[in-house]
Amino acid sequence: MKKKLVIFDLDGTLLYTVPDIAAATNQALAACGWPVHSETDIASFIGNGINKLFERALPENARSQEEVLRIRSLFLPYYGEHCADMTRPFDGIPELLAGICRHGIKVAVASNKYHPATVKLMRHFLTLTT
Repeated sequence: MKKKLVIFDLDGTLLYTVPDIAAATNQALAACGWPVHSETDIASFIGNGINKLFERALPENARSQEEVLRIRSLFLPYYGEHCADMTRPFDGIPELLAGICRHGIKVAVASNKYHPATVKLMRHFLTLTT
């Protein structure tokens, strides 16, 4: 018998994570003396990983690998503590996942988010067993 599996992306598919990503990015930028951005602007910077996010958020003359890593070093602990403050599942997602699981279909989540935050968000928001 064939087993069925559905794989979902986490950010932007199952969970709306922009507010917490924006808050953590702005906290790190401000701590380094850089200008902060609106949530809408941060949303436009997201894609291709957090280092790319930081590069896009930094002023053009500050986009060095060293500065990206400095922002990252401040972002990770803050986001680790606050990644579920404003994040929420998209409407209908918990019910959809519960229904899929009730039908014996396995669910997996893929994310380019770093693993501890992915696990924390999964445990906080998504019940994948019946």
